[in-house]
Amino acid sequence: MARWIAEWHPDDPAFWEGSGRRVARRNLVFSIFAEHLGFTVWTLWSVVATRLGAYEFSTDQLFWLVALPNLIGSALRVPYTFGPARFGGRNFTVASAMLLLVPAVLLGVAVGDPATPYWLFLVIAALAGLGGGNFASSMANITYFYPRTKQGVALGLNAAGGNIGVSSVQLVMPLVIGALGLAAAGWFWIPFIVVAAACAWFFMDNLTSAKADPRRQLAVAGKAQTWIMSFLYVGTFGSFIGYSTAFPLLSKSLFPDAPFAAVAFAGPLLGSLARPVGGWLADRLGGARVTLWTFAAMGGGVLLVWAAGGNGGFWPFFLAFQLLFLASGVGNGSTYRMIPAIFQAKAVAERGESEESLLYGKRQAAAAIGIISAVGALGGFLINRAFGMSFASTGTPGPAFLAFGAFYLSCSALTWWCYTRTVGVRVVASLAYARV
Repeated sequence: MARWIAEWHPDDPAFWEGSGRRVARRNLVFSIFAEHLGFTVWTLWSVVATRLGAYEFSTDQLFWLVALPNLIGSALRVPYTFGPARFGGRNFTVASAMLLLVPAVLLGVAVGDPATPYWLFLVIAALAGLGGGNFASSMANITYFYPRTKQGVALGLNAAGGNIGVSSVQLVMPLVIGALGLAAAGWFWIPFIVVAAACAWFFMDNLTSAKADPRRQLAVAGKAQTWIMSFLYVGTFGSFIGYSTAFPLLSKSLFPDAPFAAVAFAGPLLGSLARPVGGWLADRLGGARVTLWTFAAMGGGVLLVWAAGGNGGFWPFFLAFQLLFLASGVGNGSTYRMIPAIFQAKAVAERGESEESLLYGKRQAAAAIGIISAVGALGGFLINRAFGMSFASTGTPGPAFLAFGAFYLSCSALTWWCYTRTVGVRVVASLAYARV
């Protein structure tokens, strides 16, 4: 069954109120479901790595198992972005969901064998990166369904629904593993994956207007705005996914007797729920302004976490980390709102206010999303490797936190220079305050 919608005009108020809103909402709901499962598979190793004591791996080796899915997932986001434009959003959602069965099954098999070698664990952890690619295809697809005035909230909800998958893993998996054993970390998700793929097949749509030549879309890689936003997204989403996957193992290393497994889900949940709030604030205040304050909060937050980890107990450390999760979640929403605002504002400035120019801007934004989300997800790999190397060299995470603080300072400076300063430069009036 092929279900393609040939006529789609979300920026036409009459069309949107008549039928567009209902169709867009249906696609958003099932996109969130599939993306949520992608995040759960992607971040399974954040819990599994804390349960591999029988294998006697070093802390640095364990951080490699947590980091590797982030590296592969970030790389896959580029080709995944072009999947909806090439094959249709509905079709690609089904295929990408079914691919999640591969790492889930292999994980269930591997941890059931005490003789499984470390290199095989690395391979299976890398395959979990398939789940990381789902985010890019899902966000690129949903961009086409909503009018530009509603993309902040829509993209925020879509991303938050996926991001909550990190919290689901860290809430559910300790209970499942405790009751059924470590192999259940893989087997448990298989029925949900099958249901998500079936729902996408029966309830989602392909948009003819979203079809585009990937080679033309890749032209956005030559635009400065793409790489500026990629750098900023490392600071927001890279921090969120990096801290989410690192927190359980980091807590175990610093406070081995603390009940970290019982509360690890709280930070990712807080960050996920804050994401649509960030998109909502960006719709009203401007994405760059919200992002600038976000990086200031993250700089302060990392200093608090550093101090609590060195001189306080687990609970001050835990509470300080919540500020990082909250700020990164808001920043995720605001930076993602900036992407379509920047490219659509540029399209209108170059081609005039028309449906054709808005569609061109959406195609540019959808392509940029793949590159930006790929580079941003790389932050999850870098954070985990920074912790691993910091423990290997000094026995503490202190040097890693110092590097993170310096990075947030550079993100603040870049945001101000490119998007919010008004002295000596002409700033285009747009929702994102984007200079284009």
